[in-house]
Amino acid sequence: MTNLLLLQDWSIGTHELPTGVPAWAAEAALALVALGYALLLLRGVARRERYRATAVLGEAELARVHAALVAAERRTVGEILPVVLERSDRHPAAAWLAALVTALAGSVALVPWLPWHAPLLLLMAQVALGALGYAAARLLPDFQRFFLSEARADEMAAEQALQEFHNHGLQHTAGRTGVLLFVSLLEHRAIVLADEGIHARVAPETWNATNERLLAGLRRGSLCDGLCDAITSAGEVLAEHFPVASGDRNEIPDRIIVRRE
Repeated sequence: MTNLLLLQDWSIGTHELPTGVPAWAAEAALALVALGYALLLLRGVARRERYRATAVLGEAELARVHAALVAAERRTVGEILPVVLERSDRHPAAAWLAALVTALAGSVALVPWLPWHAPLLLLMAQVALGALGYAAARLLPDFQRFFLSEARADEMAAEQALQEFHNHGLQHTAGRTGVLLFVSLLEHRAIVLADEGIHARVAPETWNATNERLLAGLRRGSLCDGLCDAITSAGEVLAEHFPVASGDRNEIPDRIIVRRE
């Protein structure tokens, strides 16, 4: 009796995957991943100027804000200071998350072309993809914003607003009547902070109207309009509770502060 051992070549290319997913569906999914990421990057490039404070507020816009500020403070002993930052924090965690997601998404989208047979080359390719995501997050604020949580944006903007309030001496006015109008472009946050002298007479919810006017301008795409309306609103509140008095002096210079961070 003869025993026969039959050897047959096992090629994955001649068998269907157990999932039964058609090849065209897998290719379409890869194409969608690549397209979605490309659109995200292109949107970041297109919106880059929105996050540049000097681009959002030119000389003409700054002059309008200054005029609104002078008009508002002419009626009150209170002091209003608008501060606009491009970002409240560098958000390194968001950049690293962008790197990780880019490496993973790129590996999925480039499945047919990556050197899976060469682990070292594969690792180098994935590191390069991650570096691309990290660089994009650093260079394109809108792209980085996609990887930033709302909780983190709230925390950093609130912390920075408090620092601005104290750094610019708003707590040192004679009647403790300083008001900060703070805008952080990357975090998409607008915050109104009033000193304790104001809180003693003005309910906190009174400032909701001021904050809403600021946000309304931002939603329309005009930071200048939002700031002017918010300054006017804050001036009305201060004029009602802290009207101008004889001998009043300008304790905080009438200016708008605009900087990167």
